[in-house]
Amino acid sequence: QVQLVESGGGLVQPGGSLRLSCAASGSIFSIGFMAWYRQAPGKQRELVAGITKSGRTNYADSVKGRFAISRDNTKNTVYLQMNSLKPEDTAVYYCNVNGLLVGYYDFVSWGQGTQVTVSS
Repeated sequence: QVQLVESGGGLVQPGGSLRLSCAASGSIFSIGFMAWYRQAPGKQRELVAGITKSGRTNYADSVKGRFAISRDNTKNTVYLQMNSLKPEDTAVYYCNVNGLLVGYYDFVSWGQGTQVTVSS
């Protein structure tokens, strides 16, 4: 009942930038916590950054100072601005959205994943 559409991944050289977007749609009453996770080959999925409805953010230590998460509550969209990218940032990035459906049922939804490759 909630669809997430991610965009913005791709191939970038070390030191470059990318901006990911994730738009939620469906029978949504309200959205709370939104986040970006990533999973590199052979590794567990890890939290990259999260943002509350009021805008409070948290980041993995490995991306602090380089990545910035933001959201547009009028568009049910979360963004991840990634700067100074490193080869170790290469992974599939997934957005995660938590909230309430119309009818006040909790939901947790995941995006389909978008590949980010940092390589020269």
